[in-house]
Amino acid sequence: MKNIEKFISYCESKPFTSFDTPFGPDVLVFRVHGKIFALTGLDEVEFKVNLKCDPEYAIDLREKHIEVQPGYHMSKKHWNTVKFDGNLSDKLLKDLVDHSYQLVYESLPKKLKEHK
Repeated sequence: MKNIEKFISYCESKPFTSFDTPFGPDVLVFRVHGKIFALTGLDEVEFKVNLKCDPEYAIDLREKHIEVQPGYHMSKKHWNTVKFDGNLSDKLLKDLVDHSYQLVYESLPKKLKEHK
């Protein structure tokens, strides 16, 4: 998943996912029921993605992986910026996208989660 096409395809495969460019044409935002779970720059040299993360897990990831940094232009407590073109395995990258998606999905109102 170290290229943007595979990342986009993976995000699009998640239930109730949509995408848009609310911050301009160069920032692709993925949402679950309208709430952001991932965003990436389309004109960046390095392929990086901002992903939501549990605060304690975020600290652990940052300590273990140089490719995981506090979220750029996001809440540093709840978001990481992850380099997707580095040394992280596809499994870990997918797990991080899944974690972000699940955190956002679980925060949705009950009535939205019931419409499967």
